[in-house]
Amino acid sequence: MTSSNQVSATARNVFGEPLLVCGCKPMTGWHRDGFCETDAADRGQHSICCVMTEAFLRYSKAQGNDLSTPMPAFQFPGLKPGDHWCVCAPRWKQAYEDGMAPKVRLEATEDTALLVVTLEQLREHAYQGIS
Repeated sequence: MTSSNQVSATARNVFGEPLLVCGCKPMTGWHRDGFCETDAADRGQHSICCVMTEAFLRYSKAQGNDLSTPMPAFQFPGLKPGDHWCVCAPRWKQAYEDGMAPKVRLEATEDTALLVVTLEQLREHAYQGIS
């Protein structure tokens, strides 16, 4: 599990508050610093902090984005249910529209996600577990 007391010095979450860390085991984020903080170079917009499920991992693989298979050459261990991971906002929206969106940690989701999805859509999938 992640420690939700770590905050970004600059990024904001969907509530306009400091962005909390999403996950460090495995290390996630565009910058691989645990935060779903994006920048202009992040064409995928890895801004939504999600809690992986078996259903979402299968769905993602079927869409051509295999998140569960380890890729040692990229220091990627492969994800398993329960892992916290920064998902691309357009991909999350696609999963939402297909009824397959994973749960979202709102306090660890960057405000830029709101350029792609609404806060209401994210709230529908808010994660209520312990961070």
